[in-house]
Amino acid sequence: MIKKLCGILACTWMIAGPAFAERRPNVILIMADDVSWECFGCYGAKDYSTPNIDALAAQGVQFANCYSTPLCTPSRVKLMTGQYSFRNYTHFGYLNPKDKTFGQMMQAAGYKTAIAGKWQLNGLYHQADGCTDPSRPNKAGFDEYCLWQLTKAKGGNEGGERFWSPPLEHNGTLLTKQDNHEKYGPDIMSDFICDFIERNKDNPFFVYYPSVLVHDPFVPTPDSIGDAPRTHLTNKAPKGNAEQKANFVAMVSYLDKIVGKIVKKVKDVGQLENTIILFTADNGTNKRITSSWNGQQIAGGKGTTKDMGTHVPLVAYWKGQTPSGATLDDLVDFTDFYATLAEAAGVKLGVEDPIDGRSFLPQLQGRKGNPRDWVLCHYQPYWGSFSGRQYLRDASFKLYRDGSFYHVPEDLLEAKDLPPGQSSERGETARRKLSEVMNTAPPAPPEQGGNKATDRPIYPDWKNLTNPNDA
Repeated sequence: MIKKLCGILACTWMIAGPAFAERRPNVILIMADDVSWECFGCYGAKDYSTPNIDALAAQGVQFANCYSTPLCTPSRVKLMTGQYSFRNYTHFGYLNPKDKTFGQMMQAAGYKTAIAGKWQLNGLYHQADGCTDPSRPNKAGFDEYCLWQLTKAKGGNEGGERFWSPPLEHNGTLLTKQDNHEKYGPDIMSDFICDFIERNKDNPFFVYYPSVLVHDPFVPTPDSIGDAPRTHLTNKAPKGNAEQKANFVAMVSYLDKIVGKIVKKVKDVGQLENTIILFTADNGTNKRITSSWNGQQIAGGKGTTKDMGTHVPLVAYWKGQTPSGATLDDLVDFTDFYATLAEAAGVKLGVEDPIDGRSFLPQLQGRKGNPRDWVLCHYQPYWGSFSGRQYLRDASFKLYRDGSFYHVPEDLLEAKDLPPGQSSERGETARRKLSEVMNTAPPAPPEQGGNKATDRPIYPDWKNLTNPNDA
């Protein structure tokens, strides 16, 4: 028995490495809602002030090529399960409780786990079995939670919006609009996170914060509301575009303020050197918002597969580990977060874990790692009027299933399809490589597939595309 235990400890040491000899690092994953690269100073934004996120980038690593899906739920399911959408995504607003999440993986590794912010994964929109089960976050691997849209939708007497006087659910208790009267939802949720960090500073902890900021409605924040009422009726956005943009700018600033608040708490409890802080976003900015960036006016691309819809920020800071002020061109896909968290926790992935991701932890420590050659987007949200598409891309070139091909840095709007032989030598090389991968990918999702779609194909057992040598 002693010999077996020593073998296990030796294996753990080999997986985790000397940096984790004393204690595995805490991980805080912050994901903003409906806001992309053109809205953050470190990525060149001109209309916004984001000093706290910019400071993380200046002290840590900024990734230039991180990709999600164009809409919230498919991105969240992809992030939490580490699987491409073609394997497991079937309904908007739904995470299949049979899918293993990074919460379960981190919890099994001995981490204290918490989630706060936007849930919207119980299947309320299609009345899935168990959609009113308030323990679903616990079953997904989180010891504690403070969430919006868990078992209550936006409508009805108990439902409502996420900002002023919001209905929230906290560890099985419904906090009604009356309970939270004149309180600001993001403050309640971030206070919960800071309290969780304080209480668990002596244990490895994992915090997942899918923020409700900066999704519409675009309404004032505590720093911009002045003497106006703070009731639930305050969640109604103004009609004018200028007023909505002003509120959106204020919301981005408040998101940044909360990031600073969480970082300060980590520092105050003495865990900054032992905490990986990751900041990203679920998809592109709302289409109603236009922002100044690099001498251009960038319209939000939420819901579309263009660069403005799927290209999202990723900033990582781990004091004493991340190279200071590094900007990396390495590709990162949302499937990669699961694998990265697993490596940070010293977990060797097994047969019950996803196969689609590739860890970027080495890059956070200044090592070369094993960067991707491409990312895949398999997109059909089964929601609204959004249509399904499938593409593969590298940092510069993008190939759709229908053969259309774009040089994205020079054509953000994808207005110039480059037929075969009409691109540069580098472009034609990229086309060949991306085509080879496309030929091994599953079929594209149905183009027409709203919330009433009956054809929702998935391919859970499709071969390993990202790491074929591991198959």
